[in-house]
Amino acid sequence: MQKVVVTGGSGFIGSHVVDSLKDAGYDVTVVDYQVPPHRQDVGFENVDLMDLSSVLSALRGAEHIFHLGAVSNVNYAFKHPVYTTALNIVGTANVLEAARINGGARVYLASTVWVYNGSPNHQPIDESTPFYLDGAGHIYTSTKMASEMICHNYNQLYNVPFTVLRLGIPYGPRMREELLIPIFIRKALAGEPLTISGKGDQYRNFIYVRDIADAHVLAMSERAVNRTYNLEGTRKITVREVAEGIRRIVGEHIRIESVPPRPGDFGGKEVSAAKAEAELHWKPTVDFEEGLCRTVDWFRMKWGK
Repeated sequence: MQKVVVTGGSGFIGSHVVDSLKDAGYDVTVVDYQVPPHRQDVGFENVDLMDLSSVLSALRGAEHIFHLGAVSNVNYAFKHPVYTTALNIVGTANVLEAARINGGARVYLASTVWVYNGSPNHQPIDESTPFYLDGAGHIYTSTKMASEMICHNYNQLYNVPFTVLRLGIPYGPRMREELLIPIFIRKALAGEPLTISGKGDQYRNFIYVRDIADAHVLAMSERAVNRTYNLEGTRKITVREVAEGIRRIVGEHIRIESVPPRPGDFGGKEVSAAKAEAELHWKPTVDFEEGLCRTVDWFRMKWGK
């Protein structure tokens, strides 16, 4: 059986990637730092990704390395830019170096659709859209751009195969509680009003986390070697739609209140996932309303409400 490693496999997206891989029959080892995996039927290596010798040991014998270990909280990245840069970029380089030295492994990098932050809105945004550095906008985004570039370097210089997955905005069970959807859920379950900025027409193409996780398994296809894919939701979901959806689930007594719009609030960009559908036969299967119901149910159980 092929050995598969998931760095960051104890985190939100990583834990669902572990679930998808286990359901597909793979032998999975989670590499994470001080946080054990959420299930008992996987291996666990407690490793700091900035310690190359430990990474080499943990990844020995792996044929597929899903690299999700990184600072992903943009607020934390803003407060700790040096640590974020070190972990996200050096950590990626160490994973690729381990793949080079140990041999035989393909590295799957979890990147982000936010690499398109600076791209002009008037053009179709797909995997061929170049990086616009002037608009990168965030330390987190820049570390993902750099990590993608290093994947290409390791392939061109050392013949280490890669697949880059540019992830959309995920939601679902186990997501961080400081994000928009859990904040709204917590307020609704407490009977508090949900506040939206301006008209609430800021949008994201939210995508249910298990759909993202399943794409990682499909990316193990030989077709995906040295390729890049956008994993984006199918339609725009506005902040108002999120609030109204949670109100429908929790109860119509929940009020939705508008506050003045925040200056410079990011409206959103449209990113195409057509390449992933054409080459990997992947597309999201969980519509937003169903996914939101599952997410509310999970938080109800977690919080005992």
